[in-house]
Amino acid sequence: MTRTTKLLAALAATTCLVAPAMAANVPDGATLADDQSFTYRILDEFTSPDPQIVEDVSGSEIVRDLFEGLINQDADGNPVPGVATEWSSNEDFTEWTFTLRDNAVWSDGEPVTAHDFVYAWKRLVDPATASPYAWFGELMSLDNASAIIAGEAEVDDLGVEAVDDHTLVARLSAPLPHFYMMMSHASTFPAPQWVIEEHGDQWTRPGNIVTNGAYILTEHVPQERSVREKSETYWDAENTVIETVTALVINDENQALTRFMAGELDRTEVPIGQFPRLEEEYPDTAISIPTLCTYYYNFNLRDNGPEATHDERVRQALSYAIDRDVIVNQVLQAGQTPAYVFAPVGMANMDTPNVEYENWTQAERDARAVELLAEAGYGPDGESLQLGILYNTSDAHRQLATVVGQMWEQKLGVQTTLENMEWNTFLDSRENGDFDVSRGGWCADYNDPSTFLDLFQTTSGYNDAKYSNTDVDAMLNEAKGLEDAADINRQIEEIVAVEMPIIPVYHYANAYMLNPQIQDWPVNNLEANWYSKDLYKIAE
Repeated sequence: MTRTTKLLAALAATTCLVAPAMAANVPDGATLADDQSFTYRILDEFTSPDPQIVEDVSGSEIVRDLFEGLINQDADGNPVPGVATEWSSNEDFTEWTFTLRDNAVWSDGEPVTAHDFVYAWKRLVDPATASPYAWFGELMSLDNASAIIAGEAEVDDLGVEAVDDHTLVARLSAPLPHFYMMMSHASTFPAPQWVIEEHGDQWTRPGNIVTNGAYILTEHVPQERSVREKSETYWDAENTVIETVTALVINDENQALTRFMAGELDRTEVPIGQFPRLEEEYPDTAISIPTLCTYYYNFNLRDNGPEATHDERVRQALSYAIDRDVIVNQVLQAGQTPAYVFAPVGMANMDTPNVEYENWTQAERDARAVELLAEAGYGPDGESLQLGILYNTSDAHRQLATVVGQMWEQKLGVQTTLENMEWNTFLDSRENGDFDVSRGGWCADYNDPSTFLDLFQTTSGYNDAKYSNTDVDAMLNEAKGLEDAADINRQIEEIVAVEMPIIPVYHYANAYMLNPQIQDWPVNNLEANWYSKDLYKIAE
């Protein structure tokens, strides 16, 4: 057995042959509902249905229905065939080959080919596209991706090739053993070149859009709803049961709960603090699912950021003063866990970091916070400190920012101002550095700590704090090529826990009210990736 074969076997079949269709698996004897629809609530208008433009969780959920990448995930988060039926790498993981199925077609009847992936990946890193996820091409270590993004090389120099219609080859600038795991990310999905060239930036509108996934977008009313309907051209359409999927934009969590209870929604998030009551009253409906996501606050480390928070001691003090146990046990109350590091503990390829303040009592953290702030010249005997906390519209975000602000004021004398913005304006302000402190949430793009830790790379597109540490940059680059990077990942977390460019607050649990008629929700997928094609609705 070769080295590659051994490792790939250990990585849960990196070389994967055709598997049974991962669509709805309706058991014998189940009675399906006549109405095979699924309606759910999203907090904000999603960024885009374009695979190379989308940058938010809600939008990615929609894109996973509309488009299909090389690899999907099963209910447990394991990689399974999508458009690709098998994949393999060379000995040093610098070249990956994907064999595409011959029965995949676009919704206009055109075959899905390797050329569609080449076009999409080049489009991702092309500066003309202005993709917010262009950096993902760098993260994939595609040859010349960095130079293309920087405008120093031509798009056609990207390390991806269609050998023929059904063979895609990716060439990497560095070894990347988990490359195949990244293929379930929306930014790697194919794009229909002929449609984009015909319609330009209007190509994603209903009536124009052409997709290769299990669904087609039939209606989109911004800030209100989007509707996707089953695509009869999808290669596994006969095993897709849910026919219509509707995402409704409802900014208010309590209003969404009321509409769920009235039967208007099949799924909605549980409002903050209400899970214990709802779980007791509706045990078959209220569910909490741990997931690989972290809620955090960014400090603005740009030149225009507050002078005070450029001081590491101030950042540490503000972090220590947040009582994470109070937040998860008294405010959220839905299975979340305190976060003292960025990547959720338990991810693959991660040793547990030694973070000193995690082991202190809250009283010890508070006392040290007061000392640090005083050492930096702030507090009762120094300069007053005022900070704005930026967050996007949500009652949960508002409540959490209020609690954090109260903790800072009561313990440290820090005055805070809450700054609320709608989603897209919030994204622009955070990206442009128009904030003092801003909320952030990050969910794993694949099950490896690098999906979190790469946000600390100086050049990362989602390094909203604009943190820069040359040692961390070098360690991140080194970790990419290692089969076992657990030790380096641990060291990075330990450095970040001292320099504190962000404040990790808690690791998520997704608390939902889910219609019991909806079956096969992937509760064991820690990345919280779900596909409407895998669901079905039983009769009441």
